[in-house]
Amino acid sequence: MEPAGGAPRESAGAEALLGELEARVQEVVRASSWWERHGVDCAILALSLLALPPGFLCLRSDSPLVFALGITILGVCHYTLTVKGSHLATHGALTESRGWSKVWTLFFVEVCTSFTAEYAKYGHVKMHHGYTNVLGLGDSSTWRLPCLNRYVYMFLAPFLIPIITPLVAVERLREVELRTALRTLGLISLGLYSQYWLLLNMSGFRSPGSALACMLITRSLLAHPYLHVNIFQHIGLPMFSPDKKPRRIHMMSLGVLNLPRLPVLDWAFGHSLISCHVEHHLFPRLSDNMCLKVKPVVSRFLHEKQLPYNEDSYLARFRLFLQRYEEFMVQTPPITELVGLQ
Repeated sequence: MEPAGGAPRESAGAEALLGELEARVQEVVRASSWWERHGVDCAILALSLLALPPGFLCLRSDSPLVFALGITILGVCHYTLTVKGSHLATHGALTESRGWSKVWTLFFVEVCTSFTAEYAKYGHVKMHHGYTNVLGLGDSSTWRLPCLNRYVYMFLAPFLIPIITPLVAVERLREVELRTALRTLGLISLGLYSQYWLLLNMSGFRSPGSALACMLITRSLLAHPYLHVNIFQHIGLPMFSPDKKPRRIHMMSLGVLNLPRLPVLDWAFGHSLISCHVEHHLFPRLSDNMCLKVKPVVSRFLHEKQLPYNEDSYLARFRLFLQRYEEFMVQTPPITELVGLQ
């Protein structure tokens, strides 16, 4: 794959391009208020926390519609806290205070998501963002399960995410200090037991089995788009070898894709994971709202410099992955050579 016509071919040119884009984005950031930089996303997370009690209370109702409303509220709030909250906290995008950033990371990642904060930062921030689409490092290979056929993977496997997540977290604890492992186990247990206790005592569930089943349902409500989004936005795009990876601006413009705005997913997952994923990979410390605000600046700049700006619809990517599942999710992806850009 050759670079787009007119794209710079030397590393110095790539660094100059990135510097120019950073200057334009920082100009927008400096002109933005605290509400725009952090407030909007903090308000969404706060509203999700405040919506939890009504959600639990709705499950006491004998009305199927009210009960379904409770499931919906708890499911959407769960993904807002675990995906949007954990993602922003892991990147330090919720606050400019390092101390509070650590607190929010532990709360959203370990208490809400039942995962380990240390591995979330290592696997996502250091590896995935540092080596986006580099084979064996940040190539999203953790999402590949070659043993499953396309229909099982795309339609049934997402239901296992709530079960697999804490199990993977516990397995990763072997690699951390005992004190950290005990903290993580304690916070994960606190998050899981809190939901279980509230279902029994606030929602009125009469048996442990029914409460556990409700936990699985609410934690699986948006599991399908969560899995799909994670593979749609990187897999199937150019992949690079570790010793010949392109400069950052080319890596992100080639190896990242934006989906269109989708209201429910924008709310629950955040703009940086849906319609502003390119912007997020270029500027990972920006909040969801700021990624949305700088999106016109980034897209205009990449188009001006004749660099790729990948966009596609959710349905188009879904069809593409069903058609080319073996190529994308089973076989080793081919390495893209960018002459003069490594």
